[in-house]
Amino acid sequence: MLVPGLVRHVVRQALEEDLGERDATTEATVPEAARARAVLLAKQDLVVAGLDVAVTAFRLLDADLVWRPEVGEGTWSSAGTPLAALEGRARALLTAERVALNFLQRLSGVATLTRRFGEAVAGTKARIRDTRKTTPLLRFLEKHAVEVGGGTPHRSGLDAAILVKDNHVRLAGSVGEATRRAVAGADGLEVEVEVERLEQIEEALAAGAGMLLLDNFTPEEVRRAVAQIGGRVPVEVSGRVRLETVRAYAEAGPDFIAIGALTHSAPSVDVSLEIEPV
Repeated sequence: MLVPGLVRHVVRQALEEDLGERDATTEATVPEAARARAVLLAKQDLVVAGLDVAVTAFRLLDADLVWRPEVGEGTWSSAGTPLAALEGRARALLTAERVALNFLQRLSGVATLTRRFGEAVAGTKARIRDTRKTTPLLRFLEKHAVEVGGGTPHRSGLDAAILVKDNHVRLAGSVGEATRRAVAGADGLEVEVEVERLEQIEEALAAGAGMLLLDNFTPEEVRRAVAQIGGRVPVEVSGRVRLETVRAYAEAGPDFIAIGALTHSAPSVDVSLEIEPV
């Protein structure tokens, strides 16, 4: 669930960045009293995410904007589908257009890619997860888009769970020692431990790991690891996973597959604002 106040804060900053002192083109060409209606239109097949963010951009410039969504968050929409109808001050519609579209296109892109990964593993027990490889200050929006696309959220930040990674292991001296320290300091948080080799699995489990992250394993190595773990703790996979390979990883039996590309490499989708005078 998006926090409205946080959404307004981020969108207001984006508008200030784009607007600067004024929208010189719109002020020069559109009368102040002019009104217009518009439609947000999908120009390609996509999963919709970010409608609430988009309307916030328009309403920050026109509090009386009339907004009528035509689809809901998470809806698969084909090219040519109207996503929302708007009516209000023409200047506000034009000035907010780019910011609203930037958010909507970016978040819908994340949701669309997430849905494709989810469809690729359908019928297996594996659930698609995001990572912390997000755009600075926009993590809460991108993770919302992952959920909208059917993904399972990972930790929202460093305080949400413990994840012992390779650099923690190097500094602690071993997987076992890093895990023991993490468990001792967990204070009720889940402790997940990254392993890079099959030989590290028993060491991490003996030290109290509550979940294992298999990093950069092949599908066959994942299959062997899952068999070795034998359901003692949940298993997550990360690294080397692409849309073409995710099915093979899912069929190897992990509970989760973490994919950084959902947020760091999802292409923005094509959405336009079609406007006309009232």
